[in-house]
Amino acid sequence: MPTETDHAAAAARRGPGPARTAVQLADGRELLYFDDVPGLDRSAPDQRVLPPHAPRSEVRYDPVQGEWVVVAAHRQDRTHLPAPGECPLCPSAPGRQTEIPASGYHVVAFENRFPTLGGPPAGGRCEVVCFTDDHESSFSRLTDRRLETVARAWTDRTVELSRLPGVEYVFVFENRGPEIGATLQHPHGQIYAFPYLPARVARALDMARAYRAEHRSCLFCSVVAAEEAAERVVARTDGFVAFVPEAARWPYEVHIYPRRHVGGLPELEPAEQAELMSLYRDVLARFDRLFDAPAPYMAHFQQAPAGPDAGLAHLSARIFTSRRAPGKLKYLAASESGAGAFINDVLPEQAARRLREAGTRPPG
Repeated sequence: MPTETDHAAAAARRGPGPARTAVQLADGRELLYFDDVPGLDRSAPDQRVLPPHAPRSEVRYDPVQGEWVVVAAHRQDRTHLPAPGECPLCPSAPGRQTEIPASGYHVVAFENRFPTLGGPPAGGRCEVVCFTDDHESSFSRLTDRRLETVARAWTDRTVELSRLPGVEYVFVFENRGPEIGATLQHPHGQIYAFPYLPARVARALDMARAYRAEHRSCLFCSVVAAEEAAERVVARTDGFVAFVPEAARWPYEVHIYPRRHVGGLPELEPAEQAELMSLYRDVLARFDRLFDAPAPYMAHFQQAPAGPDAGLAHLSARIFTSRRAPGKLKYLAASESGAGAFINDVLPEQAARRLREAGTRPPG
């Protein structure tokens, strides 16, 4: 994991960045405003009457699979597909107070009111990150300036959350669409600060460790080199490449890697952050052009863990949709959910070709 000195040096290179204002919500949770420009008044108080925030999650160990499982029964009461005008992520307005006290905002990050993690039993922390106050927008429609603010918010939270006692892994992700279980339509993502190393992350690091021991080089760098020479590349920039992996599990799945070996978002230079965010936005827009409706998708960033294995990691963004054809979704069968044996109905080379072609079509 990068040291405090590394983080400080990276912050100095990035410059002052957008304005950052911390406030406290009515139940004691922290909320942070990240603004595109400085000087905005963020003093509006949370006027709701809420009980003190007290997460009740538990972390339990499965000795057969060797994996940790989070039990968060209180999440049964979380907001689910609210009616129009009742979105808790929209700005507050007279007569209707939401999770964000301000009447307008650029980017906000705040502790989840119904967190998967947090509290003494489980440890860790869960945050929500809203990308815009426009309920009808999407990540693929954000401006360049807003992309910079989102990237700096993600970087800020990665650094701060990795400092929390007991946190081993910071996971930045976004779910969009009721088809994949997203319960809120407003453009947002989440960040989990895990008190353990998630199973798939641990498995990838095991593979990277074994590869380094045999080849004296980075597994992920070798994957990037091999994929760049194949026919599954979707888009490129000077420093990054987006491709459909050879063994894609999902009908349309894209991984974005920096060619330079970096472990996480805090290690990127300002120009690299802008490049990554622009390519990420481009890929999401291509997903939306595949079919006749916006794509439901899951996206996440793989970053370096805390501890001695940090040097094995290689930053990547990974995006996939469960839509395999117009009006058809991929559901996990027993072989996939039960045995972990994925079956892909779309040839990865065909998926890459369709995504390349989607980049030449106008939106809408």
